[in-house]
Parts: sequence; C-alpha cells; structure tokens
Amino acid sequence: MSYQSIKQLLKNAPGVDSPVGTTVTVKGWVRTKRESKNAVFIALNDGSTINNIQVVAEAGQLPEETLKLITTGSCLSVTGQLVESQGAGQAVEVKISDVHIYGTADPEKYPLQPKRHSLEFLREIAHLRPRTNTFSAILRIRHALAFAVHKYFNDNGFFYLNTPIITASDAEGAGEMFRVTTLDATKPPLTDEGKVDYSQDFFGRETNLTVSGQLEGELGAMALGKIYTFGPTFRAENSNTTRHLAEFWMIEPEMAFYELEDNMNLAEDFVKTVIRYALQHCADDLAFLDGRLKEEEKTKKKEEQSELGLLEKLQFVISNEFVRLTYTEAVEILVNSKPAKKGQFQYEVSWGVDLQSEHERYLVEKHFKKPVILTNYPREIKAFYMKQDDEPATNSRGEVFGPTVRAMDVLFPGIGEIIGGSQREDSFDKLTARMLEVGIEPEALWWYLDTRRFGSAPHAGFGLGFERLVLFVTGMGNIRDVIPFPRAPKTAEF
Repeated sequence: MSYQSIKQLLKNAPGVDSPVGTTVTVKGWVRTKRESKNAVFIALNDGSTINNIQVVAEAGQLPEETLKLITTGSCLSVTGQLVESQGAGQAVEVKISDVHIYGTADPEKYPLQPKRHSLEFLREIAHLRPRTNTFSAILRIRHALAFAVHKYFNDNGFFYLNTPIITASDAEGAGEMFRVTTLDATKPPLTDEGKVDYSQDFFGRETNLTVSGQLEGELGAMALGKIYTFGPTFRAENSNTTRHLAEFWMIEPEMAFYELEDNMNLAEDFVKTVIRYALQHCADDLAFLDGRLKEEEKTKKKEEQSELGLLEKLQFVISNEFVRLTYTEAVEILVNSKPAKKGQFQYEVSWGVDLQSEHERYLVEKHFKKPVILTNYPREIKAFYMKQDDEPATNSRGEVFGPTVRAMDVLFPGIGEIIGGSQREDSFDKLTARMLEVGIEPEALWWYLDTRRFGSAPHAGFGLGFERLVLFVTGMGNIRDVIPFPRAPKTAEF
C-alpha cells in the first residue's frame, strides 16, 4: 500500500481510475478536530494542496487517550478506506482503520489555532507560519513562479549563469552593501593612515555581498549571447517599508545584440508567461488568496479599496498589450492630470525627478488602464551603465530638456515599477566618461570595460526582484510575507 499525497487523492476521486473503495494511507498535520455523538471528524493537510482531506472515525473506535493526543498541529498517519463523502465541500474522505501519531502539539502552547491570526503575529513565528492556509499558498505559488522563470529562459535559448555572491564591485553605485570579512572586528589591522588594512583580509581587498549580478551577467552575455541570473542579492538599506528586504532574489537576463525595443518585448513576454503559468498551475491557491483579499478590502475605506480583485489584476496584465511611452511623455501627462492640478499627489512632478509609485500607478490604473513601459529617462537619475541617447528629450511643445538614457521601467497596477532595465552603454569612451562623472574609477572595473575594448556589441538586460513578482501575484501587502524567512533591519531571528 503506497503513500499518496492529499493532492493526488483529491485529484483522482471520484471518476475513472479512482482509488475510491481502496485502502489508502494519508499523512499530515491536523488542522481541525470535531467530535459528534456518532463520529470524530479530523481535517488533515500535508502541504501538497490548500485543500484538507477529512478522516472519519466512528464514535468509540479510537481509544480516549489517543483522541486526546489528536489536537490542532499534531502530525498523523492514517490508514483507511477512501470513500465518497456524504458531507458538502469534499468529494472523498477516509474511514479510519488505523492511526499512528508521529508528533503531538500541546494545545495550550501551540500558537496556531483554528482562528484568524494577524500577519504581524505570524511574522513572529515564521518557523510555523507555512502551516497556515495563507502562507502555504504563497510558498506553493512562489515555487511555481520560480519553476516558470527557469522554464521560460530555458525554452527561449538562455543559459543560466551563476554570478558571485561575494564581490568587490557595487553594481548600483549606491554603497549600501554588507561587508564580508574575516578580520578581527575588535582589533582589525590598520594602515599607516589609520584605516582598516583590507590587504590582510581573506580576499586581500574589501569585499561585500552582491547587490546585483548584472555586471558579471553582461560578461556572460558577451560570450554566450543570452544568459540569465537568478540568485540572492543584498541591500544594507535601513528601510522598514512594506517594499524593502535586506536579502532578496533577483532575476537578471542579459542579451547580446538586443536593443531597447528587443528588451521591452522580452520583458513583456516573460512576465506574462510566468503569470500565466501561475494561473494555470496554482488555481486553488490563487482562488483562496483572491477571496482573502476581497475580505480584506471590505475593511478599508471606500477610496482606499482596489478596483480590481487579485484574479482580475492578473488577467489585466496578461490580457493587455503594454503601453509604451517615454518618461518625457509621461511627465507631460502627469503634470496636466487632475491630481496634479488639484494638488492630490503627495510628490510634485516635473521633468528630471524620479517618479514615485503614486505617479506610476496613476498612469497604469487611471490614465491608460493598461500596464505601462516607460523609456528614455533622464541620465542623471539612472545608473552609469545605461546607453546614452544621441539627442536630449523634447516634449510636445518643443521644450528641450536634459540628456536621457535608453532605460525602461515596467509598471503594474497596485505596485508601480516591477521591472527595471536598459540597453547597456557599449561605447568604451562614453562609458568611461560617465563612470568618471559619477565618481567610479575605471581601473576598479577594468574587467567590465574590457568587454567594450574587445569586440563590443549592442546589448541589453533588465532586473526583476523575485519577491516583487510574488507580491504582485499573491496580492499580499508586505514583501516580508512572500519570502520564507525575511531579512530586514533588526530582523534575523530564524
């Protein structure tokens, strides 16, 4: 008699080749136990599906001491006959013939009881929260999305490149990095100038945890054509917002011979494909989270409620062609919008500022009512490696602004920017000059510049924070709730 997951049993019953009528063994954790005059009903879940399977024992069938040990959170192995259920809500159930208790859970101490717990409380018990419906659904969806990412790139001729987690370069130029060192923190060796002497450190120089695999990814693309990275990245940004983590996963494809238009086409097709995969393979989990979000929306003020449910929002993305326009065109729309004229934006809009989430969401949700890709941002607010445009930006009235770069940001409803990318600067002279402008010594990135010295070519890429994607697909409000064990300021318990 082979063990089958609850998902398998529920999927196959009843119908052709149904195991109904056979003896089965199910294993899992008790979600609820209910006793009546004639029977005991136990809901088991093994994590394979959001749906529980009901196991039933006749009154008096199980010893009283055994029944007392079967409480919410205890772990069981149940053997019995799979029968069609007489109750509503499930097709089959198991009539118990034998039960084995793997582990008990003291109901006085077990923190997960059959009631609604706040997300804040569940973050405090991150080691147990995967046993809840909400977090088991999130983690199954996270798995499906990760699989879909690898499948998409493999199917489209990309090579998976593992870039360093420990690095001496700061790809973003932000300086908010975690240092990696083996030096004695209390008495590090010092130079004659009184500074820490990193030449005596493990790597012989100052090193940090990576903020991005992009620079190394470009090296791979300039030999293999199309690569992608998918790995952990780190930002030592002291931020406690619902959109920031200190440790997160990044997806970063880099493509030789791609220009800005090619990059936009890839980003749109990629994100639609992985969301479509989740809709096809996580229907039960997404339906549960959709219902959860609708209940949550009812508690908000009317003006704060979302116009789209979770499933509607996902369909919104995969069903619409993404609108494409320049940053300059977007600023013109925003400046002339009703919220701007009535002073309803929290942040003022003008050419040259970095657009805020409220501006991005207005373009997506109110103006175009479609996902949006913004391009050709001001050079001064973007990274050094982005390809510089030949001409400065000009609006519809003929006003001339500053220099721009071939950047692109993909904007989604409810979240704003979800993908950021660009065509990369392939001119050695322009790239070197720009590095000096922003205070980066070219000698420090000699290996990066070599790809412009030797056989330079047009190339492009983008970055997608994986947790941002999971946040969007699950409809959760805090990014700490879409990663198993979040790392944030003062948060490294588990």
